[in-house]
Parts: sequence; structure tokens; C-alpha cells
Amino acid sequence: MRPTAAEPYLPAEGTEELENLAFDLAREAAELSGQLHPIVRLSVAELVRSMNCYYSNLIEGHNTHPRDIDRALAADYSSDPERRDLQLEARAHIEVQRIIDSGAGFPRPPATTTFTQWTHHEFCSRLPESLLVVENPDTHERLPVIPGELRARDVAVGRHIPPPAEELPAFLYRFEQAYDATRLTKPRQAIAVAAAHHRFLWIHPFLDGNGRVARLMSHAMLLDLGVGSALWSISRGLARNSSEYKRLLMAADEPRRGDLDGRGSLSQCALIDFCRFFLRTCLDQVRYMRGLLEPFELQRRMELYVRDEEDEGRLPKRSFAVLREALFSGEVERGRVPRLIDVSERTARRVISALLDKRLLVAETHRAPLRLEFPIDVVERWFPKLYPNL
Repeated sequence: MRPTAAEPYLPAEGTEELENLAFDLAREAAELSGQLHPIVRLSVAELVRSMNCYYSNLIEGHNTHPRDIDRALAADYSSDPERRDLQLEARAHIEVQRIIDSGAGFPRPPATTTFTQWTHHEFCSRLPESLLVVENPDTHERLPVIPGELRARDVAVGRHIPPPAEELPAFLYRFEQAYDATRLTKPRQAIAVAAAHHRFLWIHPFLDGNGRVARLMSHAMLLDLGVGSALWSISRGLARNSSEYKRLLMAADEPRRGDLDGRGSLSQCALIDFCRFFLRTCLDQVRYMRGLLEPFELQRRMELYVRDEEDEGRLPKRSFAVLREALFSGEVERGRVPRLIDVSERTARRVISALLDKRLLVAETHRAPLRLEFPIDVVERWFPKLYPNL
């Protein structure tokens, strides 16, 4: 099998609908990034990484509860072995994405063998041994998954037969050429993110973990393009439309349907359908997060929650004024709180202590400025529908 077996790697130029979607995505993603104070964006990013991990796990059939993910980040693991393994898997995903979101410490560009092997290695090396084994469905042979290593044997993925193991280097070299961003216009780069997502899964370079690596690669490609950010997640959209996602992935595996279906070995029409779905999903998630993070709407939801907590005696009065200042200013100097809420220093310390205890505010040290945090206990009220249910 030759690398031409995966042609076309990109839809033909001039596919107007895809280019329009790419343009809209770039414009609306830029508006999303400008909504919040940069310091608040860092806190939101931590929340979104946990969400991304949750939905990425869900696509793999691993339903790890958001509270278990939250506990994993605090190294609070379940005594149940299976549940603990899923917590470790979740933590591994978040740690790798955190490196990618930092913009440093990993190989670039993302659509390369070096990056995907790095991602696979970083993710899998953090997993427990029980999750580093796959079973051959025909022979029931148990095969070890080696972090970062390309598969050394042939596999079948449902009806699809990926390239033979010995051909992987040639296919991955062609993959890198096809998605070299320096050769593409900005709209074509966004389309390339969608196309590369499918073609990477079609090549299936690892024994296991290809879906996870593909989604992290897509995230990194969007970041490099300046369209992605730590404020939204493609995985949420893919998981919420899982049946359509998997149907279109399989359809794009199919051979060309005739003379009007491009000139490659695979169906160009099916690739366009997948790219359209992928870009629409990205756009939908950007719009969802734009609505969720609109500062005055977020402030309103926060205030309703705090008023309820104050009425029940779980927070002291005037707590909301401190949170509102952190939302719009990014951080609050402790010495400003008495004047900000017009109370004595002793009362201000009590308010600060209560907000820190509930993890609504955090600080690097006991003297450092206060900044917003988004603990799991407030997510349902402050960020409705972020998760299916809590």
C-alpha cells in the first residue's frame, strides 16, 4: 500500500462552504478570547481542560465523573482499582494538554510524527499498566502498548484496514507534507485541521490511543493557527454528537464513489462532509463558550449563587463584591478588601477566609493577590450545561 491510498489529504481548493466556516471560526474565536481578563482566562482554562478530558474519555467509552476528575487533580484517588485507573487516565490527559496550552516544552508543528509520538508517549507514560494493554478480538492475544512507539503489526479497525506497519513511515511522511501550514492559506489551514483529524485516524499509527492523540493534535493545530484556545474544547462537541462523528469518520474511510468524487483513492465528498461537520462543531463550541463566558451574564449567575449561599449562612454577607472585583480586574489585593466592601479589616479577613475555604478564590501564598477559582461545586450554577449532569 502506498501513501496515495489516503488521497486526497485535503478537499480541493475553492470549497466555498468550508472556507466560509473557517473564516467564521477565526473571527468568533478571536471575540471569545477577548471577553475575559487574562488572569481569569487562566482559571477558566483549568476548568475547560477538565471538561475536555471528561468528554474525550466519554468518546473512548470511559465515563469518568467530573468529581472524580477533580479529586484526581488533588491526588485523591479511589480505593476501587478500575475507578482509580480512570482517574489516573484523566489526570494524564489534563497534564499533557496543560503542556500544550503553555505553548512550550513540546515539538512543533503538531501535524508531524514527532509531535504525535511525543503526545502518545507523554500520555501513555502516565497511565497505569492495566490501561497499556489491548486485546486482539480474533485471537484474544494481549498486546502491550509502548508509549510513543508506532505499531509493529497490522491491525483492523472495524471494517477499515489501516496501512501495514512497515508502510507507516511513508504514510506519516506524506501526512506531514500534506498538512504543512507554511504551504497553506489561513482558511486552508483550518480545513487542514479537520482533514488531518480523519487521515491520522485512518493511518492509525499506534496500537491504541489514536483517538486521544488525534484530538490533542487537533487542539494543538488550532492553537498554532490562532483559532484554538484553552477556553473551548472540540471534544465536548464531538462527544455530544458522538454517533454522527463516528458515522462521518467511517464514511470518509470509503473509496472514491465515481468520476465526480475527486481524483484520489478515497471519497472527496465524504472528506468534505467530515470537514464540514468538524468545523461546524468547532464553531458551535466557540459560540457556546462565548455565551457562557459573557462577563455580565457570568456575573449574574455568580451573584444568584452567592445570594443563595449568603441566605443559607454558608457565605458571609458582601462576599459577592469581592468575587465581582476578581472577575473584572483579574485579581484583588487583600489590603483593598475592607474598603471595597466597606467593612473592618477583621470582617474582611472573615469574608476572604470563607471564599478561600469554598475555593471560590485562590492565592499563591497567604499574602498574594486573590483570584477567581471555579471549583466543581459551582460549575452547574455558574456554567450551566457544561457537563451533561453533576
